Amino acid sequence: MDWLGLALVSAFGLASADAWTKRYFSSCGGAELVLLRYTVPGMLVAPGLWFYPLPSVPLDFWLWIAALIPLELLAALLYATAIRDAPFFQTVPLLAFTPVFNIATGWWILGEQVSWQGAAGVALVVVGAYWLNIDTDRSRHGRGWLAPLRAVLVQKGSRRMLAVAMIYSITSVGGKGAMMAVGPIQFVSLYFFLVGLAALLLALVFQPGALRVLQRRPAQWLWIGGLLMMTNVAHFLAIANAAAAYMVAVKRTSLLFGIAYGAWWFQESGFAQHIGAAVVMLAGVVLIATV
Repeated sequence: MDWLGLALVSAFGLASADAWTKRYFSSCGGAELVLLRYTVPGMLVAPGLWFYPLPSVPLDFWLWIAALIPLELLAALLYATAIRDAPFFQTVPLLAFTPVFNIATGWWILGEQVSWQGAAGVALVVVGAYWLNIDTDRSRHGRGWLAPLRAVLVQKGSRRMLAVAMIYSITSVGGKGAMMAVGPIQFVSLYFFLVGLAALLLALVFQPGALRVLQRRPAQWLWIGGLLMMTNVAHFLAIANAAAAYMVAVKRTSLLFGIAYGAWWFQESGFAQHIGAAVVMLAGVVLIATV
């Protein structure tokens, strides 16, 4: 499977994990969700270290790991508090800007360059993803396309989510840089095991009660963990063969899969807006795929 197919697999896995989380664990707090989404898939992917042991790696690899793990956990904390403290329509659209930031971080960290056609494709995906999530009827900062951006000036939750988008643009590129020293499977196995272990240790120290989430619906959280494990493996297999901005932009089609889950499981409305946004996003994916 080529990088485009793997990116779509990653997008589908992420949207599926989000849908299952919303359906079965919507009452969970931030610490519980971090355990579900980091510790569980980290434990599931850990056996890869046995079957694909690490080769001898340079010191730079471990420096990357040491820098990326705190950023992953910081992003998880900011994400949880952003959606807790601010409405979705002021926060979620801002995640669409990650592939835009990836154009800069990919060039800065890895020397990656995107063509004008590729940049246009990324822009269309961002516009479609942003459009998919805006709510033009409810923003107290004014209606229309700029409502979430206006909220950044006055709403802490919106600023936190924009920071999450920036952090993800660093971790995706930094993860690719570290992965090139060992290979995708070895990197995913080690990295997400360490991230999951760090999340578990932080929960034990600061909020041990969060561990009770693992006593509820074990079949469901194992399924979510399996979906996220698939998402992470497909993500790094894809990004190994494409510019980070391209891969992350295609992965944002998870929002389209999420809309399908929303209509199926949660009877969510807004179909006309979703169709228009989907067309824009898919046009962007076509431009990226044909670069």
